[in-house]
Amino acid sequence: MSDTDSFIEEVSEEVRRDRLFGYMRSYGWIAVLAILALVGGAAWNEYSKSQARAKAQSAGNAILAALESDESQERVKALEALQSQDITQGAKAVVSLMQAAEQAAGDDPAGAQTALEAIAVDGSLPEIYRQIASFKSATKSGGSLSVDDRRLRLDALSAPGTSLRLLATEQLALLDIETGDTAAALEKLQGIVVDAEVTGGLRQRATQLIVALGAEPDVLSGQN
Repeated sequence: MSDTDSFIEEVSEEVRRDRLFGYMRSYGWIAVLAILALVGGAAWNEYSKSQARAKAQSAGNAILAALESDESQERVKALEALQSQDITQGAKAVVSLMQAAEQAAGDDPAGAQTALEAIAVDGSLPEIYRQIASFKSATKSGGSLSVDDRRLRLDALSAPGTSLRLLATEQLALLDIETGDTAAALEKLQGIVVDAEVTGGLRQRATQLIVALGAEPDVLSGQN
């Protein structure tokens, strides 16, 4: 390479370097802002997670404290007081469900029913909690709901895709037995025992009911 070519190469390199520095002076602040935004976002995310953990821990401690009383009525009052505290909607739903359980255990079925109904119709709560409350309300012993109302709720909960589908189907079968419709009960129970998503405990209960009704479970017939 001649001296002229080398000189041209050096000048070109210097020009490129000057242009790069010029771009950095003109637009470098954008990169700085992007970095600051990433760092700030990560820091805020960690802070939010920390706050959520602290809030959940505080709610858990408050619930445990509310359950320390030996008297059922005192536990109900303590749980009810938690509803006004700064806890998540999910925590409030759990507290309400526990309150209903305490009321039922404390010979206050009407109060338990009222608490469950309030959860079931509260659109601000996650759906799973509303479904659990509706299920408990429909299956609670001594509840005020008629057989038709119980069946209506359980039918909705037994729809495909719902979390309590098989449990609701089991309760519908028990309603069929209660009203004397053995054939309908057997059909539902047979569907439970062959369902791919059924748990071992539920399959066992359904199988025992089928045998008690004088039939043979399909799951057992298929194994022979």
